[in-house]
Amino acid sequence: MPYESPVISPNQQRARVLVIDDEPGIRETLRIGLVGHGYTVTESDRGMTALEAVRRNHTDLILLDLNLPDFHGLDIIKRIRYAQSTIPIIVLSVRGDESAKVSALDLGADDFVTKPFSCDELLARIRVLERYRIQQPSDEKIIKAGPLVVNRMERSATIRGTDVKFSPREYTLVRLFAMHPGRVLTHGFILRNVWGDETDIRYLRIYIRSIRQKLELNPDNPRLILTEPGVGYRLATAAAAQ
Repeated sequence: MPYESPVISPNQQRARVLVIDDEPGIRETLRIGLVGHGYTVTESDRGMTALEAVRRNHTDLILLDLNLPDFHGLDIIKRIRYAQSTIPIIVLSVRGDESAKVSALDLGADDFVTKPFSCDELLARIRVLERYRIQQPSDEKIIKAGPLVVNRMERSATIRGTDVKFSPREYTLVRLFAMHPGRVLTHGFILRNVWGDETDIRYLRIYIRSIRQKLELNPDNPRLILTEPGVGYRLATAAAAQ
């Protein structure tokens, strides 16, 4: 039976989060952490709950375990996106399951956290998705992501207030990251959107190295364009990237 958290005061109320995981301990930990930070939490161990919540507009964000007793999490993501819903989905994954992470992100999940994870990490990921939905409409001409500012009209970019010169391909890559701040972009997603197909991933790594040389304070220890091993890259937007 789904658990509905107590309603808190309007001044504290934030997004309605649906937690779907078949491990009661995980659900309880997430509920306690999220409610303590002002979220309204509904929890369930069934994937069908997610489909119903989306259909009835009863949730603002989904935390989704992939291994469920009724549906596989990938099928849930596929059905939600097929219904043209843009509700944010964060996948809860087990360590080392890179192929499932890639599949989930390619199907339309917005992010993933690997078990075991800290509540602080999860809350940071949620805040990024909240800011992105509110502040970054897809047709925005000037995109700000942490210290990076991309002007889509002028095809220009600045980092910490300084103009940066990019090749056309580098600019396309940087613009793609800026349009998805804080989100993991898989290798396949990047290659399809920048090269038009899934060409040799070595080309992507070469361009990422070049971009880091232009954007990072220390390219050997990047804090802006982060590598998600075996999955892809993420543009950091927190203070650490400044």
